[in-house]
Amino acid sequence: MRRQATGAGPASALATAPGLSFAPARERLQPWGRDELSWALRTAVVPWFAARAVVGGALAVAHELVTQTKPLASVATRVHQGLLGWDAGWYESIARHGYAGAGHGSLRFFPLVPLLTRALSYVPGIGVGTALVVVANVSAFVGVVLLVLLARRETGDSALARRAAWLMCLAPPAFTQVMGYAEGTFVALGVGTMLALRARAWWWAAALGLAAAATRPLGVLLVLPAAFEGLRGLREAPPGRAGARIAAVAGPALGFCAFLGWVGWRYGDVLAPLKVQQQGAHRGTVADPLRTLAHDASLLVHGQHIGSALHLPWVVLALALLAVALVRWPASYSAYAAAVLVVALTTSNLDGFERYALSAFPLVLAGAGVTSAPRLERTVLSVAAAGLALYALLAFTNLYVP
Repeated sequence: MRRQATGAGPASALATAPGLSFAPARERLQPWGRDELSWALRTAVVPWFAARAVVGGALAVAHELVTQTKPLASVATRVHQGLLGWDAGWYESIARHGYAGAGHGSLRFFPLVPLLTRALSYVPGIGVGTALVVVANVSAFVGVVLLVLLARRETGDSALARRAAWLMCLAPPAFTQVMGYAEGTFVALGVGTMLALRARAWWWAAALGLAAAATRPLGVLLVLPAAFEGLRGLREAPPGRAGARIAAVAGPALGFCAFLGWVGWRYGDVLAPLKVQQQGAHRGTVADPLRTLAHDASLLVHGQHIGSALHLPWVVLALALLAVALVRWPASYSAYAAAVLVVALTTSNLDGFERYALSAFPLVLAGAGVTSAPRLERTVLSVAAAGLALYALLAFTNLYVP
């Protein structure tokens, strides 16, 4: 393993992190070689296909259940929606009809994925629904490839990078990356932004951060790692490079504000996307996370509303992985993960918490770092695959809100 030479975060924390060291900055700054990219593609493709096989199997089981039983109409409808169910239906509607045609509630969904879907749907023979699923899944594959590159570049540990790919693909909430959600696109752009920041490719970081914030509102939080990486050493940077560093920090904020500005111009309320998201049927208003967690714990104890109560163990796991990231990974990683968890936890409705946490990719890297023992790795991946199948089945049958 190689020791960190410069610029990778808190030196004392990394030096004492057991079993994990970081590559010198000069190695992170090297352009990708053909062999490195080829290795990343080979590493990513098997877990990516495995996840789609698991989710596809869960959808087939859901269809069989509907065929053999007489479920509620809502369950049958959800099963037949398949990969275009839940939020995917909103993205499809926006891509097909625009925000005006999709209704006021669609404003909580940021525009990049619908725009990419609409563009792809112009290809003859590709409908809007198919285009959305293609965008989601191709993006997810790109995200896994970039995560593999990032993990190996940072640590020089190919095994850790491989585990990160499997965890990103098989984590139970990863079924949303198979559906027509924006999760895969967002993860790809977020990881790409961090990869560019750590490689000091400031203009790439600015562009990718802007695109991430135009994909999901959480993308604006990439301002934090950009500030950690870009503002350090700003005074000593040449004037041209200083401007590039500032652009990298500003990129996510510009992407976020651009959509809000367009909504303000088009609908007269610049905060409409945030207001819609805070409605009780969606994320809800800002709330005390301790009170929310206590309520979910009570539901778990009394066996009521199990779908909501199941958020509790995921919160505990996410916080544990955040603690690992704080100790073992550079400050820019843990700052981003912590910010995502704060946003996810300070709402009155924790539905979707699991996919929010998965989009905080430093938690996946932290998990890959603590599962190096072969038996533990096999156990974790087996449980994750089973959980992926179960959560997908519950979502397809209307029993779990992704």
